[in-house]
Amino acid sequence: MSNKIPVGILGATGIVGQRFVQMLEHHPWFEVAWMAASDRSEGRAYGEAARWRLKTAIPDRVGKMVVSPAKPEGAPKVIFAALDASIAAEMEPAFAAAGCIVVSNSSIETQAWRKKSGGFVVTNPNCSAIGLVLALAPLDQQFGLETVMAVTMQAVSGAGYPGVASLDILGNVIPYIAKEEEKMEEETLKLLGKLNGAGIVPGSFTMSAQCNRVAVEDGHTESVSVKMKKKAKSEEIIAAWNSYTAEPQKLKLPSAPAQPVVYLEASDRPQPRFDVEHGAGMTTTVGRLRPCKVLDWKFTVLSHNTIRGAAGAALLNAELLKAQGYLG
Repeated sequence: MSNKIPVGILGATGIVGQRFVQMLEHHPWFEVAWMAASDRSEGRAYGEAARWRLKTAIPDRVGKMVVSPAKPEGAPKVIFAALDASIAAEMEPAFAAAGCIVVSNSSIETQAWRKKSGGFVVTNPNCSAIGLVLALAPLDQQFGLETVMAVTMQAVSGAGYPGVASLDILGNVIPYIAKEEEKMEEETLKLLGKLNGAGIVPGSFTMSAQCNRVAVEDGHTESVSVKMKKKAKSEEIIAAWNSYTAEPQKLKLPSAPAQPVVYLEASDRPQPRFDVEHGAGMTTTVGRLRPCKVLDWKFTVLSHNTIRGAAGAALLNAELLKAQGYLG
């Protein structure tokens, strides 16, 4: 008998669901014990139901598992959810009401503690905001932020599968992703804000985002300009990035990279083709730091959207919950 915590995956056949399967295969704390997807997958072996899109093979044990109905009955206490927002809004609260701890990739409003069931939902932020915030957090801590402007070039895997039609994206840039700019602006301020007991006080800096879909498989690239409250030299900024650590590193969580932010010195990096897998996809890479004639400094940020921005971030959330005693 395994002494690992049994976990379930909602939306197991999609791209993020597949990332959960991949990342949980050799996890030291968690083990996939249950999975659910749409009605058309229910009752089928996962290996038959999932149109597998990742470069590694489906784990043999998981491939033979039968896909369950997407209902709380029979599900384990810890659930990783990879659902479309419209489905998640109804389904995830139902699992929490049944006593499940749902680690989600969807946005929700603040929630009340379900004292009777003990269930709750913990969500990831927007996938483009995660990489940006990892690059901004060291700067905000050491120098303070006044203004942030970000232009994204976002991978097609962020749209799920089958995602964007090939005739729309090949040889093209699509300068619109529905609600993405609004989410990125709001969540960046939220993530760099402070808790006051009743909610979150957003960061005090101004934030502007422009989001584009490009023909890249994995990895969101962002061109960023910042104005800071304190003057800083380039070497001080680079040192702030390379020395940055946070609670996941202090607790030595299994999915936490030793170095969450890495600065690359080469003049033409980071690039998704070469740099998106840094830290097993959990490290944000930064490069091309140079003076900005409009603000103070400008630089390039790259993060893996389905790992650091989705499944990996949710897994890290679950590891933090376990380390802090929320999983029992």
